[in-house]
Amino acid sequence: MSSSAPSRPAAATAEWWRQAVVYQIYPRSFADSNGDGLGDLPGILSRVDYLAGLGVDAVWLSPFYPSALADGGYDVADYRDVDPRLGTLADFDALTQALHARGIKVVVDIVPNHTSDLHVWFQEALQAGRGSAARERYIFREGRGEDGSEPPTDWVSTFGGPAWERVADGQWYFHHFAREQPDLNWDNREVHEEFLTTLRFWADRGVDGFRIDVAHLLTKDLSEPLPSKAELSAMPIDGRHPLFDRDEVQEIYAEWRALFNEYDPPRTAVAEAWVHPDRVPRYAHPDSLGQAFNFDLLLADFDADMFRQVIDHNLDLASRSGSSTTWVLSNHDVVRHATRYGLPPVGTLADAAERVDGEPEERAGAAWLLSRGASPELDREGGICRARAATLLLLGLPGSAYLYQGEELGLHEVAEIADDQRQDPTFFRTEGAEIGRDGCRVPLPWTAEGPSLGFGSAAPHLPQPAWFAASAVEVESDDPASTLTLYRQALHLRRELQCGEELAWEQTGRDDVLSFRRPNGWRVVTNFGTQPYPLPAGEVLIASGPVGNGILPAQTTVWLAPQAS
Repeated sequence: MSSSAPSRPAAATAEWWRQAVVYQIYPRSFADSNGDGLGDLPGILSRVDYLAGLGVDAVWLSPFYPSALADGGYDVADYRDVDPRLGTLADFDALTQALHARGIKVVVDIVPNHTSDLHVWFQEALQAGRGSAARERYIFREGRGEDGSEPPTDWVSTFGGPAWERVADGQWYFHHFAREQPDLNWDNREVHEEFLTTLRFWADRGVDGFRIDVAHLLTKDLSEPLPSKAELSAMPIDGRHPLFDRDEVQEIYAEWRALFNEYDPPRTAVAEAWVHPDRVPRYAHPDSLGQAFNFDLLLADFDADMFRQVIDHNLDLASRSGSSTTWVLSNHDVVRHATRYGLPPVGTLADAAERVDGEPEERAGAAWLLSRGASPELDREGGICRARAATLLLLGLPGSAYLYQGEELGLHEVAEIADDQRQDPTFFRTEGAEIGRDGCRVPLPWTAEGPSLGFGSAAPHLPQPAWFAASAVEVESDDPASTLTLYRQALHLRRELQCGEELAWEQTGRDDVLSFRRPNGWRVVTNFGTQPYPLPAGEVLIASGPVGNGILPAQTTVWLAPQAS
């Protein structure tokens, strides 16, 4: 199942991240080493040759910390340990060493907005009572009404239901997400010190970078009187909103950046910040986290005009911050792009943005996208065709590319999960009104047979559909036309061709065909339309589908070799 690893540039370069291909692993669904149905770190270790053969520059590990899994591991009970179901710190060290030996960097998730309700701090807060130093680490408030039995506000959690939970002595705590995820109070200096210690702990163990979960939420202004839900929704998100993207959050990241820069090479960070585009450069600035996710393609149809708008806009944002942009088509929070592109179009970018407006959170966007994942209107083959073309275009762009496990197999979203097998709190807190994110988190198929298709020796924690077998790694590895082969070839070529951080658009004579040239003359052409297009002159290096007879077929991308001067 492995392929020979491509040659790699020197790993010590400080700016490896600017053009890196980063592969996101959701550890509980990647590979299970001990047959308990749950993926683990030794399972990932057993697949490092697969990752090296794929040609990725870095691996991003979604949370592997001790957790009750109220939110897929994003309810962290201990930031400086490994969930015993997933392994040990020694297993983490072995995995890091193995990845580094193959020239692959390691990025880990940091979840600083909230802890698990099982975290020792929160348990101390429950025991300590009103006015205690332990409660000051979180956001506790008295309730409304004569007996305080009503929550402090009528705010709603992103996962549905009230955003406040009452504890035994009558006080309430704020949780932006699930009730098991109490928000931290970043006005408290102890919170700052705790995360500085955590960042140093992992950096000292060899971690190369950090992905910062909901980076825009940490600082809050909950001074009295608290606004109502309606008042809160009407407030502009301009740096002074009580809950979102407050200006002072950058003071936290300046402190983190100083820590990152103590290392050689400096540790990297990328912000998950769902903020107004004009404010993205604040997070991507070299004095802050240094890079920020661009999620615009998650809202875009397979449409030439929408793609060009997104590309131009995000290259401009990157130039403002001095960073490089990021490109993302799938992740653990949204419907896989093979499925999105097989569903009816959403319209324009403005239409898509309007559907998720009013809740500036990644999970608000995910709720709408995920509701589409169960659509009966899915064109499976068309979706994969368009996904391959979009991916090849994306990999031709300047900046870093983030891939989500399984997209290299062309996996679709899994909609056929029974209610009693679902795990996402969104599904339960909305009483099934929102389907949740389980469909993109189903364990990977490694083989065409077995109780979990090679994921492990027992049934997996989320059920795999029968059709997963046809996309197993062992099936696709030796198929020259498979999506896995396309990814491997494209990533190897990308390393050879990637140059600079600019592109130049070329005229194509058609609104549904995009063409751009990179500084070394490498050209990328995508036919978004339904009719063939004359193939431009030049040697075809790779294509997302069959090309020939001077024709670029519909919904196909091609890379053309740099022309000799």
